[in-house]
Parts: sequence; structure tokens; C-alpha cells
Amino acid sequence: MIATPNSNIRTVDFRIIDRVFRMEGGYVLDFSDRTFGGFFQETFGVDIDDERWQADGTSKAKRLRYYLRKADRSTALRTLDALWEYREVSSALADYPELDESTLTAYFRIIRRLGGTPPIESAAPAAAPPDQRVDSAVASALAARLVEVSEMDPQARGYAFEKFLKDVFDAYGLAGRASFRLKGEQIDGSFMLDGETYLLEAKWTNARVDVATLHAFNGKVEEKAGWSRGLIISQSGFTEDGQHAFGRGKRVICMDGFDLHQVLSGRLHLADVIAWKVRRAAETGMAHVSVRDFQ
Repeated sequence: MIATPNSNIRTVDFRIIDRVFRMEGGYVLDFSDRTFGGFFQETFGVDIDDERWQADGTSKAKRLRYYLRKADRSTALRTLDALWEYREVSSALADYPELDESTLTAYFRIIRRLGGTPPIESAAPAAAPPDQRVDSAVASALAARLVEVSEMDPQARGYAFEKFLKDVFDAYGLAGRASFRLKGEQIDGSFMLDGETYLLEAKWTNARVDVATLHAFNGKVEEKAGWSRGLIISQSGFTEDGQHAFGRGKRVICMDGFDLHQVLSGRLHLADVIAWKVRRAAETGMAHVSVRDFQ
């Protein structure tokens, strides 16, 4: 559970975490020393009172910050999720001040970067924070363009699909980049999400994408910088055998036409879909889990 620090919680993030969990002055929410210890023991089987967590001080806030810095990414995310749930349950009795919109948005970004789904949005994924909503007219125009792309001949359709996806990423605030060519290979594009760079593979063929295509794209990603990730979007989907044969431990996640339709219909936000798929890949090892299972 606890290993070499790699939670990716930055020093600046703790300014937001401190505000969300009321950690100013050494406190954490309405916990006493006794209930704080009981919470960690019951939820994680961790003795938060142990001296190993007191390197920066003995207050509850200092022990929690140190624990989060030392935690791996999954453990840090589970800890923040559990603390948020406690905050929600205890808020009626503790009368916490309401969090302002900018604080919530910043906190959501931290959760997404860790591979999680923002807590308020998890119950209603389409209800993105105001600065991340996409105008319905823009989404409708993109959906209409997708229909136009579908009516093209196969050769023209592939190139048009790449350009279309670049505009989709831009519309959802993910800084899309058009396709580019490196020596000996073609990359269909890239985008940014919460500080992470994703390479794109766009496929629109009559047949579903098979394992050979998945392995070829994963090879491109693995040859780049160690922090690169990959997203392959196949409008026709993926073969079931290919998904199983692709195996685990890859840096590629997958979207199909249904996933994309749910985004363009306004039911889901693209950033949420990608963050959720990253989380599910970390939890299950599966590169493609449909948004039908979004929960």
C-alpha cells in the first residue's frame, strides 16, 4: 500500500486539500485524535498514530499530509475519497462552510489527475463544473459533423475523423493537436488532460480493431517518454478476442463509437470519460471498459 512516494500530489495541491478538509491549524474536519485514529484503522487498517507518520509533526493535519505524500497513487486516491465521504456524512452535524466553486474545480482536477472520478460528479457524470460544460450548440454541431464523416468514402473518412477528433478535444478543453509525422511513423494526434499527455490513434474501419492494431499502437506509446499515455478511438469498436489478447499492464485505453456518442449527446463529459477509463484500467487491467458500466 505504501511505497516509494509516487502519489503525484504536489505541494500546491495541499493548499486545496487543506481547504477542502479544513486542515488549517493542524486539524482535519471535526476529527478528534481518537476518532481520527479510529477512522484510519477502520477504513485502511493503518495506525495513523504510529511514529512513522510523525516525521513532519504530530498534529492530525501534518500526519495526514505526510501519509498522502508517502502513499502510492491508488492509496492517496482512496484516502481522499474516504475523507470526502466522511465530510459529506458529517457535514450536517459539523456545519462546515460551503466550498466555493473555484476550490471545488481545483479539487476535481487533483482527483482526475490521480485517475479518479470527482466525487460530486460520480452520481451524475454529466454535471461537470461550470467552466467545463460544453455549449449544447457546439456539441450538436460536432454530432452533425460526425454524421457527415460517416458518409465519406473510407480513405477520406479516416483523415476527416482525425481532424474531427482534434476539434472535439479542443471543444472540451483538452488542447488537441492535429496529426503529425515522426521518422518512420504517423501519430494521429495528441491532447492534454490534467497535465498528462495522451497520444491518439483514430480508427474508422468496417471491421472492429483487433489485437495487432492495439499492440502496434501500444508500441508507439512505449517508445515515447515514460509519462506518455495512449488513447485509441475506434468508431466500430474492438474485437472481444483482441481485448483479451491485448493483456494487462499497457499504457493505452480505448473508446468506441458508443462512448463517443454518449459524450456528443451531452450525457457525459469527455474529460470524465477518459479519467474514468484510466481509473478502470488501473483497477481491472482492461484497456476498454464501456461507459455503459460508468458508475
